Amino acid sequence: MKEKAKKYEEELLKVIKEKKIAFFDHCFGFTSFSRTTGYAFGLNDSDVIKAAIATNRATAKNYMLNKWIASDNATLQISAMRLLSDPEEHQKLNQSYVDHTSKGKEITSITRTIIDESEHSNT
Repeated sequence: MKEKAKKYEEELLKVIKEKKIAFFDHCFGFTSFSRTTGYAFGLNDSDVIKAAIATNRATAKNYMLNKWIASDNATLQISAMRLLSDPEEHQKLNQSYVDHTSKGKEITSITRTIIDESEHSNT
């Protein structure tokens, strides 16, 4: 059984690298076995498979980001800037920023007591 799992893992790894697969479930149109078989053999938990997919995703993200930066399209350039910006820069890029925080300041609660005047009058 381990031998078969290793064979499937090697085949899956080859497909992931050749087809530049970014999601586990997308592999099975290119393999000799089904998605059910992949899950049954625990290939979804394989660190080697996860690492290969993570590498493909990082490569794709980096490629797209570089294309966006080099583009003449302002929308793509702003999108790239938003991805690369720190929170302060990101806030400046937004046209309608609403601060839903206390800007790091401690939030203190206010306690109010309602006094019923009729209970305190002696008339």
